[in-house]
Amino acid sequence: MTVIDKTAIRDAATVIVLRDPGRPHVLMGQRGAEAAFMPNKFVFPGGAVDAGDADIPLARPLPPLCATRLTEDCDRDLSHAIAAAAIRELWEETGLALGMPGAWPGAVPGDWAGFAARGLVPVADPLQFVFRAITPPGRPRRFDARFFLVHAEALAGDPDDFSAACEELSHLQWIPLEEARAFDLPFITEVVLAEVTARAHDRNPPESVPFFRNDDEESLFLRLKGAATGG
Repeated sequence: MTVIDKTAIRDAATVIVLRDPGRPHVLMGQRGAEAAFMPNKFVFPGGAVDAGDADIPLARPLPPLCATRLTEDCDRDLSHAIAAAAIRELWEETGLALGMPGAWPGAVPGDWAGFAARGLVPVADPLQFVFRAITPPGRPRRFDARFFLVHAEALAGDPDDFSAACEELSHLQWIPLEEARAFDLPFITEVVLAEVTARAHDRNPPESVPFFRNDDEESLFLRLKGAATGG
């Protein structure tokens, strides 16, 4: 049995789903009061990368620019695993599928069974890598989180159907983007919302990705394919 060190920084993926281009709405849910990480906060769907994510077949890969940005300031290429984790977490926490009709090339992992039962295989090309942040020291859980923006028309199925969602997030809802900051949000979610608001109508992955890096020595706001902007 593999024991996970929950004090270590874990790679994670978060998905920001937007709909209604005329008046953008963002999908968010509330974490439980008993959650060890960010209890009661409204957040985007997401979670840690699992060991099996690197082996998940993607019918269409990430945009090349996004895959390249994901390799920067990393000691190994996790782009495929992080993309698969983003699709898996979106499915598990909301019941929304980023996929296309198709047959899996081999055995379907247990946590993808419901996804595959809908006749879908995962696709990563609608994902835009738009933000990266490391949880500051001293928190009960720490993540190196990559945030992806995706537009709801890329989803397979009804974007209002949350019937397949697990119970990790409650009160799943589409919130008008301009009203989202009125909810009880983590600090980093507020920062990411500002970035998303600026990109809401841009369907192209960004050339430069903000990176809020917190390590034991210092906090830096960087840009992948760029230089530090503050310390």
